[in-house]
Amino acid sequence: MKTIKVVAAVIQDGDKIFATARGYGEYKGWWEFPGGKIEEGETPQEALKREILEELDTEINVGDLIKTIEYDYPTFHLSMDCFWATVKSGKLELKEAEAARWLTKEQLYDVKWLPADIELIEDIKTGVCL
Repeated sequence: MKTIKVVAAVIQDGDKIFATARGYGEYKGWWEFPGGKIEEGETPQEALKREILEELDTEINVGDLIKTIEYDYPTFHLSMDCFWATVKSGKLELKEAEAARWLTKEQLYDVKWLPADIELIEDIKTGVCL
């Protein structure tokens, strides 16, 4: 099975976490933490900064690694490094996602998460700086 290596940003602002709804593909409309594929020669942190700039026209500060999620989708294996992040500059303008929300830890289960991303919710709920 093919492995896809990606990164995701858990962007935090006070007591809220930023989430986006996919605007394309099989999981269109499902929610995820923004990010994308790591390109050859990039560190995960470099890839995350590039992806957020491309997808949301925003510069971020990448913080600590929360965890690496290993998840088997039907046609590929996903390895996703998930990092805490904050906005450095920009307005989180949606370029690829169809929707976005700032969620409090009590609202994290109010959206339909992608299967791999749901594995991160409990870690976020216990790690959110409130």
